[in-house]
Amino acid sequence: MKLKKESDNSMATNVVVELRRGESSERLIRRFIKKCKRDKVVERYKSRTDYYIKPGVQRKLKSDKARREAKKLQRKLDKKLFR
Repeated sequence: MKLKKESDNSMATNVVVELRRGESSERLIRRFIKKCKRDKVVERYKSRTDYYIKPGVQRKLKSDKARREAKKLQRKLDKKLFR
């Protein structure tokens, strides 16, 4: 599996997913989609091309970000507790 990322400032992002031994093509596509979401390829494209974001979409993005940050903080706290 290869993954090549360039800096956040450039639009070019190459996400490479190689087929594993015994892996179906559906599973390969799922892994590719997950990597694209993790690297926020689509979000960066939309943020550069869209000029107006509806208020409801802005609220959803803000709450999603807050939820992710809360989970991340909780994982860090849980990790410290179990040391």
